[in-house]
Amino acid sequence: MLKKLQERIFPFVIALSALSVSASAAFYSVTGLSKLFAGASTEVLIMAGSLEVAKLVIASLLYQYWDTINKGLRAYLGVACLVLILITSAGIYGFLSSAYQETAALAGNIDAQVALVETKRDNVKEQLAVYNEEKSSINTAVASLRDGLSNNVIQYKDPETGEIITTTSSSTRKALEKQLDQAIERQIQINTRVDDLNQQLFEYETEIVEIQTGSDVASELGPLKYLSGLTGLGMDKIINYLLLIIIFVFDPLAISLVVAANFAFAQLRNKDENEPNEALKQAFERHKEEVVKEEKPLEVYGEKNPPSPPPPPPPKKKRRFRMTPN
Repeated sequence: MLKKLQERIFPFVIALSALSVSASAAFYSVTGLSKLFAGASTEVLIMAGSLEVAKLVIASLLYQYWDTINKGLRAYLGVACLVLILITSAGIYGFLSSAYQETAALAGNIDAQVALVETKRDNVKEQLAVYNEEKSSINTAVASLRDGLSNNVIQYKDPETGEIITTTSSSTRKALEKQLDQAIERQIQINTRVDDLNQQLFEYETEIVEIQTGSDVASELGPLKYLSGLTGLGMDKIINYLLLIIIFVFDPLAISLVVAANFAFAQLRNKDENEPNEALKQAFERHKEEVVKEEKPLEVYGEKNPPSPPPPPPPKKKRRFRMTPN
């Protein structure tokens, strides 16, 4: 019982699968073709939808009437079915490639934003390098001026006493102090500017991270970027190969499932036609057995049939006596 139920349900499962794959292929194809011909999208939708229905009808027609249909018409319908498969595949390719282009455009915008922020960051790095170099030179100058102040000593011989007198030059000291004050002031300005540039650099780095992680495009294109890095091919080539694989499987699978559904229903129909003949044959055999049983004599319980008489004995041969002469 369960096996019969499975045999009757399985053709409907095949048909449902064929319809689902065919409907999805038709939807993607019609949508893709309407995008390719955006100037007349409504007309393209009507045309492509009718062609998709006709394709399924042609596949069923060729399977069911292959031996009886005219050879010329059969050849034309076969070629038309193949051409419609190619058209559907082209529509699917257009739909999927359009979806990828939208994602790639968003990724391009994100890359442009990141590139702009990176340009600003690089400018800040260049300014920071210049100020750091000046900061080093200023620090060296301040240290030299401080050493000059500490070594500002003048020695001369007193003409009257002849003693060596050590003293400092006030004019030199004033000049060194003035230069030191200017150097320290410039040092403070440079340190402030370096701190500001470091803060800007940190903000730009943070902005780059937020742009890259704040969009879902990075997660969508993550597998493609991984494959691109793994194979050394560009993302456009990888997506092109994937699309070709999909379209070469999608619509041919839908047509194959339609043919398989026709085959399954044909087998089920033949089995249903043969089942009544088998039932009639079994009923005839049962009726024949019942007739044979009715023709057999009935025996009453406890009654013994008289034994059949023994067969008659065979006739005895007469003995002939022959007279002998004296």
